[in-house]
Amino acid sequence: MIMENESFIQKTTRATIKIIKRILLIALLLGIGTLCYLYWGIYEEGVWAGKVLSISQKGVLFKTQEGKITVESFGSLKGASPFAETRDFSIEKSEEQVIKDLETVALNGERVSLHFIKRYVAFPWRGDTKYFITRVERSHSKEQ
Repeated sequence: MIMENESFIQKTTRATIKIIKRILLIALLLGIGTLCYLYWGIYEEGVWAGKVLSISQKGVLFKTQEGKITVESFGSLKGASPFAETRDFSIEKSEEQVIKDLETVALNGERVSLHFIKRYVAFPWRGDTKYFITRVERSHSKEQ
């Protein structure tokens, strides 16, 4: 009878450990899936039109490319004067041509259209913002 109880206890222990391992594996896979979704997922895509104010490399541990653009907005009333607001953005390190184009238009004062994507989460090694510039369209007309 004692042998049967030990056998039952051992079977119960093994079954419990098996269930706990499966639960931990499922939790790990869900965690990895969630992190991948947050890292590569795109929340929004769009275009900003304006003038690039600055491009800089920031960071102590992680060097990231950051910038600012002024976007002129118009009020909802007719005849309202435009007001400028600035938007911060980041640039992925792999986008070398985008970085060069942004540096050029920042120095020239050209009006540009910046195509961007917005990610769900800002990771420190990617940039300070959730907005990442993917393409620069130059207007080639310098406004005074």
